[in-house]
Amino acid sequence: MSDDPRPYHKPVRRPAELFDRLFAAEDPAEVSRVAHSTAQALLSRVRANPDEAVVDRLIAFTAEHGIDDIAELWSRSPAKTLPGALWRLYLVQLMIHDDPITAALTYERGRAALDTADALVAGAPVPASPDELVTLVDTILRGLFRGDFAVALDRAAAFCRVQAAGATYLADDYDATESDRSAAFTTRALRLSDYASDLSACAALWRRESLT
Repeated sequence: MSDDPRPYHKPVRRPAELFDRLFAAEDPAEVSRVAHSTAQALLSRVRANPDEAVVDRLIAFTAEHGIDDIAELWSRSPAKTLPGALWRLYLVQLMIHDDPITAALTYERGRAALDTADALVAGAPVPASPDELVTLVDTILRGLFRGDFAVALDRAAAFCRVQAAGATYLADDYDATESDRSAAFTTRALRLSDYASDLSACAALWRRESLT
């Protein structure tokens, strides 16, 4: 995320468990200032001139560079802020890319269980293959830069709710036989449920021009 030259390094593939990782900050005030300024500058610049090649690079950023650069900028931001919303979207994207097979299974369990419109809002095919789910999460992220920002956040929130429901059911499935795996799905379900609430709140703030 910097113009400074960097030695080439092979992108680090990080496991889905790092979805729950937290990063430390030495100076919270400075980290907050940098997080807000970089998020606002990035979004303003890209949305003002949504060059397809630039958007493609933003969508592929974590696949090429890992999550650490983004984490340094945005991971400590409050949930209901612009950098907080961007951080959550990139984390969800990383989770899906890292293990699309499990993500597709989780999504299908959630879609079948929920009696809501969330699956329709998220926009995945029925049923969604692993590749289709990867495409969906990339499309949602793309909408932040090229489409209606609030709609993209609403779609992301709906996606998280479906995934959270699926993770809850999978946790129940594994509870009697694989307690560690059950606990991991429970943790993921709680985190995704929180993210869904956060992203919905961010969408409402954006519509009121209050998301900073």
